[in-house]
Amino acid sequence: MKCKILHESKGRMRVRFCIKRMTLKQADIAEYALSAIIGVTRVQVFDRTCDVVIAYTCDRADIIQKLSRFSFTDERNTALVPEHTGRELNRCYENKLAGVVIKRFVNKLIIPEPIRHAIAFIKAAKYIWHGLKCLLQGRLEVAVLDATAIGVSLLRGDFKTAGSVMFLLNVGDILDECTHRKSVDDLARTMSLGVEQVWTKTDGGQEVLMPVNEVRKGDMIVVRTGSMIPLDGKVISGDAMVNQASMTGESVPVHKSEGAYVYAGTVVDDGECVVCVENVSGGGRYDRIVKMIEESEKLKSAAEDKASHLADKLVPWSLGGTLLTWLLTGNITKALSILMVDFSCALKLAMPISVLSAMRECSRAGITVKGGRFMEAVAEADTIVFDKTGTLTYSAPKVAKVITFGGRDENEMLRLAACLEEHYPHSIANAVVADAAKKGLEHEEFHSKVEYVVAHGISSNVNGEKVLIGSHHFIIEDEQCAEPDDERYRDLPAEYSHLYLAIGGKVAAIICIEDPLRDEAADVIRKLHEYGISRVVMMTGDNERTAKAVAERVGVDEYHAEVLPEDKAAFIRAEHEEGRKVIMIGDGVNDSPALSESDAGIAISTGAAIAREIADITISSDDLYSLVELKRLSNALMKRINCNYRTIIGFNGALIGLGVLGVLPPATSALLHNASTLAIGLRSMTDLK
Repeated sequence: MKCKILHESKGRMRVRFCIKRMTLKQADIAEYALSAIIGVTRVQVFDRTCDVVIAYTCDRADIIQKLSRFSFTDERNTALVPEHTGRELNRCYENKLAGVVIKRFVNKLIIPEPIRHAIAFIKAAKYIWHGLKCLLQGRLEVAVLDATAIGVSLLRGDFKTAGSVMFLLNVGDILDECTHRKSVDDLARTMSLGVEQVWTKTDGGQEVLMPVNEVRKGDMIVVRTGSMIPLDGKVISGDAMVNQASMTGESVPVHKSEGAYVYAGTVVDDGECVVCVENVSGGGRYDRIVKMIEESEKLKSAAEDKASHLADKLVPWSLGGTLLTWLLTGNITKALSILMVDFSCALKLAMPISVLSAMRECSRAGITVKGGRFMEAVAEADTIVFDKTGTLTYSAPKVAKVITFGGRDENEMLRLAACLEEHYPHSIANAVVADAAKKGLEHEEFHSKVEYVVAHGISSNVNGEKVLIGSHHFIIEDEQCAEPDDERYRDLPAEYSHLYLAIGGKVAAIICIEDPLRDEAADVIRKLHEYGISRVVMMTGDNERTAKAVAERVGVDEYHAEVLPEDKAAFIRAEHEEGRKVIMIGDGVNDSPALSESDAGIAISTGAAIAREIADITISSDDLYSLVELKRLSNALMKRINCNYRTIIGFNGALIGLGVLGVLPPATSALLHNASTLAIGLRSMTDLK
């Protein structure tokens, strides 16, 4: 690419591409391609002038070389650009705002005064009609204030004030919409979706695990309990209860059988089905995220609701104050100053923008939040309940050893266990599958239908024999499998979790799972106490001995061992009855009831799909410090909302007072009011400190 260096200083260069014009798409390609250069810290592209500003720490010669080889048509460069960058959105609102401002000044310079007055009446009709609609519907809202202010100004022949008010309202609407849309767009672009794998069924009936992006239209995919449906399609066999809350908002799972249509992003609560894929396009995934964010805005926090309701409640007081001021002073200008200022714009804009910005900041920290009220719940929570496996312990436990009985081969038992466990991903199941893969123990799907028993284990048939894998409670107590008369069985290593494998009603092997604690677990619990959590509880299906050892090492306030999913949910209900706000954090299918019951359910990103779907918040599996960051951001968000609340009431109240005293004319009050609304909105978009 032919370029000219316009200006240069140490670590900074301004370059102009020698082209006639630069499209928005080309600007994006230049920004992302040049940003990918090792040593480049910042790139700004100005498409109107074809200029690029590059800040760098690497050798200057490297930058020159990259620029000389740069091409807008290079596929390696275009591949770096995401589907949505935000540049087009910014340009759209820049043009809108510039058009409104230019049009106003051109009209004042060129159009004769009588025609301007006629235009003012035409423009005012829209505002007056909106105000009348509110009154006819029995609502006193800001539209009534705007209509009254404009209408009174026109009746008084004060066309300058009426025009200024309508201009400011128009600019304010554009800025409000831009601020809101930009917040949603920024959040959508920072949210990570991840690529999942899917079980596909071959012509021979064998199931093969493959990346979802390799699936083609017409392929058959198998989805079972706890798994997310990755692609749109039609059910061709099987029965399943599908949770469609993320798509349709339905609160209960929907039964799907042969011929029913299923949607990507929904989750199978129970059962299994074979789906014929009809849509493999990923182009609509960004739009789905935007829709989810916009839906999440309906989940307003109590603070947002309070601000919104207060804004509407203040309208009658503003109208009453206007009338009272006019009756007492006889000065219509002072009375109009009250109408020029309302609390609604700032209150209704700043609070949602604060929440969206906090959600965006959470997303950058690997945290996905589905609504403002969940961050408020985290801020107000005094109790947090941890599942153990995959949360306080690492999400990728390892197989330490396999103990076999009856002369069975260790590798064969591990191969069989992996064959069963891979259908229902969970941290322990993943450990078994990973260990089998590490040892090169490949297998074919030689078992019959697999049945998952929540919080217990898996049941299937192999060569006519019933095969079970799961907990001691499931294998020995529920299924009454025979225990081996072996010293090794009676003296199982206490430092490991134990996965029982039974064949034909007899225990055939014990898989010892090394479940190491997260290095940061104890420090995270200490920091949660510092940020306002008074009670940390651990609940696990493990035995008393293992649970006690973990609880002592991480420093929880209390623990409960050998609990079932319904026990966790019952515990949270009991806490609610005592007036406590409870957060639940887990990663498995068995945690789903408790996640639903809690004020804010938090799932680990590598956990079961159904847990992530039901959870209100999903955190990164890399470390638990993201949980501390979530608590910190939630606390900071509520602090910002309360600060915005006080600032808006105080500043606008002062404007009304100055208007009544005659210090500020109506147009100035309107200007300062809109300016403050924009300033608070922009401040609300900044990162929380």
